[in-house]
Amino acid sequence: MGSSFAALAVLLAATQPAAPAAPTPSVTASVPLDYLPALRGDYFRLDSKAVGRAFHIYVRYPEDYGKDPARLYPVVYLLDGDSLFPLLAPEHLFLGYDEHLPEAIIVGIAYGSFDPAVNRREIDFRWPDATVPAGQAGAPAFQRFLETELLPEVERRYRADPRRRILVGQSRGGAFVLYSAFTAPDLFWGRIASNAACAPECAFLYDTPAHATRSDLGLVVGSGTRDHPGIRAEMLKWFAAWQPRRDTPWALKAITIDGGTHAADIPNVYRAGMLWLFRAGSGAQPERQPH
Repeated sequence: MGSSFAALAVLLAATQPAAPAAPTPSVTASVPLDYLPALRGDYFRLDSKAVGRAFHIYVRYPEDYGKDPARLYPVVYLLDGDSLFPLLAPEHLFLGYDEHLPEAIIVGIAYGSFDPAVNRREIDFRWPDATVPAGQAGAPAFQRFLETELLPEVERRYRADPRRRILVGQSRGGAFVLYSAFTAPDLFWGRIASNAACAPECAFLYDTPAHATRSDLGLVVGSGTRDHPGIRAEMLKWFAAWQPRRDTPWALKAITIDGGTHAADIPNVYRAGMLWLFRAGSGAQPERQPH
């Protein structure tokens, strides 16, 4: 009897369909972003002479980009594009749906990796200071890359409005946004810095900014109440020093995100900042603070 049951078990096992093999992940397959319409646009690699490294540039087209070939669009440049581009490009689309925010070309400036050997944000976003080791202050070179290489290339390739450039950064990237506002205010019409982490070289951000030739520039600086205590304290100190001033090259908007944390609330800062810059879709310019 036992041998009969054993034979039957073998027969049944042989007639059962084999379990499907687990898929083997591909390390070479390329998945086109065209199948993610909220990110649909373009990509190009840009080898920077100013910085001496390559950047991966991702571009999201406005939803109506193909309708009017003569129309120019504002351009939003996202630092840390490796993470902020796939996060904020759809956010801008939704802000258009819900808040009637004008469409824009979204440009993500990506390193291609989070590996510090490739991702050199800790160099590119730091400016010269006595506290910064030699060779680690890459902000001047990175700004030359933006001004002389990336911006001209984007404005050559796409229908970009050169008078409506916006620079967005988070954490150390937010600190670079402030550095740019102080050193080259005319370069961007609008700037949004979220939870800017400037330590230990924060002293520079209390110096006199460079002169601007434009009178329509806006700077948004956001801070979450649950940001890292040291970063939050520095931003509160910076707000207190700059908000009363009337001699800045940009109109300043300080935004506090109640309950906001260091990284996860960048969409909230982006939303509030963009709505202020564009006056909730009205297209109005930031009000100039009188000199």
